[in-house]
Order: sequence, then structure tokens, then C-alpha cells
Amino acid sequence: MQDTTKRVSLFGYGVTTKALSKKFPFAIFYDDKCIKPFKDENGFKIKPSNEFDPFYSDLEIPSPGIPPSNLLIKKAKNLQSEYDIFTDTSPLKIWISGTNGKTTTTQMMQHLLCEKGSESGGNIGTPLANLNQNAKVWILETSSFTIHYTNIAKPNIYVLLPINPDHLSWHGDMDRYVKAKLKPIVDMKEGEVAIIPDTYKGIKTMATVITYKDEQDLASHFEIDTSLIKFKGAFLVDALLAMAVDKILFDTLNYEKINSFVLDPHRQEELKDSKNRLWVNDTKATNIDACIAALNRYKDSKLHLVLGGDDKGVNLEELFVFLTNIEVKIYIIGSNKDKLSDLAKKYKIEFIKCLNLADAIKYIDKNLSSDEVALLSPAASSLDEFSSYTQRGNEFKEAVAKL
Repeated sequence: MQDTTKRVSLFGYGVTTKALSKKFPFAIFYDDKCIKPFKDENGFKIKPSNEFDPFYSDLEIPSPGIPPSNLLIKKAKNLQSEYDIFTDTSPLKIWISGTNGKTTTTQMMQHLLCEKGSESGGNIGTPLANLNQNAKVWILETSSFTIHYTNIAKPNIYVLLPINPDHLSWHGDMDRYVKAKLKPIVDMKEGEVAIIPDTYKGIKTMATVITYKDEQDLASHFEIDTSLIKFKGAFLVDALLAMAVDKILFDTLNYEKINSFVLDPHRQEELKDSKNRLWVNDTKATNIDACIAALNRYKDSKLHLVLGGDDKGVNLEELFVFLTNIEVKIYIIGSNKDKLSDLAKKYKIEFIKCLNLADAIKYIDKNLSSDEVALLSPAASSLDEFSSYTQRGNEFKEAVAKL
């Protein structure tokens, strides 16, 4: 239903706010990239950010990625998130958050529940404004950015994967990042359920809290037989969380259905070159925790690890402590080359500082034996040298295919 009674300001001219324009047909967009006012093909006004005047706005809705330090956010008097706008809609709402694995968990859960009337969206790509408001269930991949701006909406089921350092420059520090991730639990009501890492078991809430230390904990609590699940490592946790929600809602465990799920590319994606050597495209590992998850999966072999990119200022010591316990040689790329090189020297880990990804692949090609594993798991964002982690992964795959 359209709302024509409020003066609505949409911060950022992106996917989320464009979708919201269907609900608010007279909204005005304010965007940092806009130099002078214009109207788009649908007749919406887009203005430079410095033209926003809070006295002529009854409601402001930000694109989730806009940081709290942005002047638009600081000037706003009536800020609500996309989630707040749809809090009164009828679907039961499942929020999935955490540092790594939330996309896969969301996809797996939708795979299990789609026949029971669910739709998935949020950070996974479909804005809430484009979801069916008459669906039985909304499965929403939920970023810490969205949670930060959400003060009204809350989930009926909250699934939280482990929290590790990420987006610290956006939030300010690790404490604020963790606080954002835990924020939805506090206001949940009796009868609602939160599945969270054991680290946060003391949190005060009226909801039923189920905590887990690892995949064995999850499997034991929900009586799931992991030997019947094809996924291993981090993907096993994703599958268990998806199955746990299916059991909570419908008291079913569908092993055949979960095993039919096909993983997205770019996360521990295995490739073989012309010499039958194993190369792993894990370009989506943009932080320490994701990288360590991949290293854990392949640690029984000698690893040739491509590492580096924009690490957003995160302390990488934890990763290098882990690397000292496995057989590994690292090939350093990206804007944090010097930082990684210094750490490799400090922890006495063999390394080569490479010009770029293509250069790293050439070095590995010369060094890789048939019983070893080449792994692109950068523990850093790709945006210093690539348009996205997808481009980084595709270039890796294309180079390996030519070997």
C-alpha cells in the first residue's frame, strides 16, 4: 500500500531505496554522488545530499551501507530502517546474521522452506519492498548495518553465526559491531527463538535462547545426524542452522532436501588444472574468520595461500598465529602487502610478495605439487584492485583454466 501522507526522504539512490519508492511515490532521494538535482525515468527527484533539510522531512530511510558518520544521518530527525517500515507486515520473520556464512545459511533455509511458503531477501539481494507481504515466512539475511538503523522491527526467529572482526571502520570498533549483532535479541518476546553462539549466552531477553559452541552442539540439540549431511566444515554449520529452523517451525528434518542444495561459486570452490592439481577459489573469504575456515578444511595438505587486499585496518595477528600451526607458503597481493610481509617475517612463515593475483598464480604454478593445495582465501576485501570479490574469483578461475 502506498503512503502519500508523509514527506519521505530516501538516503542513497540504490537498490533498497529505489524499491521503497513504490511505497512512497512522492519521496525525494538524496545521494552523495549527485552533483545537481535531476529527475529519473520514473519522475523521482534526486538531489545532492547537502540539499537535505530535516525540517521538510517527516521520515528518513537510509540505504544500509551509509555509515553513521555521514552528514545525512547526523542531520536526520526521523530515521527508520527498511526493516522498521515493514515491521507490521504479516509474514513470520527470520533474521540471519553473523560475520560469515549468513548468505549460505539464508539460501539453505529458503531451499528447505520454499515449499512451505517462504521468501528470502534482505542483504541477500531482494529488498523487503519487493517481497510478497502475504508470504508465510520471510527469511532475511540481515547485516549489522541494517540492524544499527533498526529500532522498531524485530525477528520472530534470530539465527546468529559467529561474530569476528569485520566492518570495524563502519561501526567504529569491535564492541559496537558486536552490540549491533546482539541488538535484535534484547527486545524479542516470549515464544520467539534466538539461536546464538555460546559466547553470548548471558544476554537478557524474554525469548528462548539456544546456544551452540560448534556443529556438534547444534547437531546434538536438534537431534540431527551429521553423517547424513554431505556438507563439511563451515558449510555444515550453515546446513545445521537451516535444518534447526525447519525443525523449530515444522518439526521436520529433511536430509535429502538439504543435500540437494547447490553452493554458490566463490566460496571454497574446487577446481582442477590440466595437471589434475587442486586449486580452491575462496575469494569470498574477505575476513580472518572465513579464511581460517578454509584453512581448516585443507590443513592436512601443504597449502599455497594467496593472501591480501583491503583488510579495513583489522588486526591480522590471529590469522598468522593459526598459520604457524600448518604447512603453508603465502603469496601476498593487494594494498596490505607490506603489512602482511612484516607479519610473515615476524611469524617466520615463508612468503613471496607478488605484483598481483596473476603473478601469484604464476609463482604457485611453479611450486605446486600434485598432493598440495593452492588456495585463494584473501582475508581481505577485493576493492583495492578489483570491482568485486566475484571479479577476483573469476580472474583466478580463468587463469587456472589456462594452466
